[in-house]
Amino acid sequence: MTLIDSTPAQIRTACDAAAHAGPAWAALPITQRAAHLTTLADALQAARDTLVPLADEETGLGAARLNGELDRTAFQLRGFAEQLLAGRAQPVQDDAAVPGAPPAGRPRLTRVATPLGPVANFAASNFPFAFSVLGGDTAAALAAGCTVVVKAHPGHPQLSRAVFELGTGLLPAGVLQMVQGAGIDVGVSLVRDEAIAAATFTGSVRGGVALWKEANARPRPIPFYGELGSVNPVVALPEALAANGAALATQLAGSITLGCGQFCTSPGIVIVRDDEASQAFVKQLAEGLAAANPHAMLNAGIRAGFNAGVARLHGRTGVKSLLALPAREAAPGAHLFATDAASFLADEVLHEEVFGPSCIVVTVRDLDETLRVLQAVQGTLTVTLWGADADTPDNRRLIAGAQAIAGRVLFAGVPTGVAVTAAQQHGGPWPSSTNAFSTSVGYAAMERFLRPVALQDAPAWLIEARGQA
Repeated sequence: MTLIDSTPAQIRTACDAAAHAGPAWAALPITQRAAHLTTLADALQAARDTLVPLADEETGLGAARLNGELDRTAFQLRGFAEQLLAGRAQPVQDDAAVPGAPPAGRPRLTRVATPLGPVANFAASNFPFAFSVLGGDTAAALAAGCTVVVKAHPGHPQLSRAVFELGTGLLPAGVLQMVQGAGIDVGVSLVRDEAIAAATFTGSVRGGVALWKEANARPRPIPFYGELGSVNPVVALPEALAANGAALATQLAGSITLGCGQFCTSPGIVIVRDDEASQAFVKQLAEGLAAANPHAMLNAGIRAGFNAGVARLHGRTGVKSLLALPAREAAPGAHLFATDAASFLADEVLHEEVFGPSCIVVTVRDLDETLRVLQAVQGTLTVTLWGADADTPDNRRLIAGAQAIAGRVLFAGVPTGVAVTAAQQHGGPWPSSTNAFSTSVGYAAMERFLRPVALQDAPAWLIEARGQA
């Protein structure tokens, strides 16, 4: 399929249509809005036999992975519908009036939430269903009462068109719009459009920062919720490795190569101590990676970025190559590197994400060096701590250090696999995301598109209407 960039006029028309449809969608009774989301979920699953082969043709991710992702997307839509019916999109905090002058006295204040307006959603390449046209960002915005203009990802244009047509056939006119294009001009025009009230983005640091700057340079800046890049450190303490090192190495190798390493939560750094159990674990990790069989990457651009990323690490001062597998036809081989804390801290290149099946092992002498390595990362979606279960002063320091740089801290398992639930936090300090206070996965994602408003001495009918919407 030849991809033709949307023209400025087409982008303006899409944004204008979303703006015109916005008030009616925001005012729709909650039960009806929830019913629309459930209908979208049902329709996605009903169209599985058409959509999954189309997605596989464009991404090469395989039917098993894509079927699971389609089901996750339907689960998200239904989940947000349930949140609507539970009243989560219309939170009301009511403080009764107290006679007298402030500060003891006060008028009646009712805090409510109002939809921001049309949201620009930049679809991701690596999740053609779950982070795309009807993915989590779109579901959250629709649930909040916002219309959506999707910037389709050029990596799966036919799938994007098919899902968009499915969605527009079920939603009120104008609620869901789509623009497309491989160049940055389309994205810039979308973020600059005066009708757009917020934007979501999942992708590269370079692209995300450029759009974030555009969002803040507008005459009226808008929120830009960007997920930009993450190295997701795993801290493997000696006690855990002595007890279960071989199994953990196998599990970690699977996480690094899962989806050919094309996950935002793929582990890119492993921190170990200089002891026998840890070094045995590193050897087992290399063996696990050598036995893995990654599939082809999503597109030539991502593959070129991966090749360039591992090339920067090979031969770098203080860095040793432990594994550099050759490509197997269209699939890249896994790469494993090793360095020490001093070299890692001195070289910012080692702190950068390599999007694909690659990982750096950093050997540290003690907890202090571990914490300095974590601090050098600055911000990440996840930190995994193996062996930090006991209540000790060192573990308390380690956990505090992990919380300081991550949106999610794991004490078991691996960071790939992000549950869609109310307690999830998928977003961390810069550069992992542009807003560490928000999440792009889980039901709190809806809060990004709701602005709080205090109603003072409001008429009773208005408060009742807010509670019944």
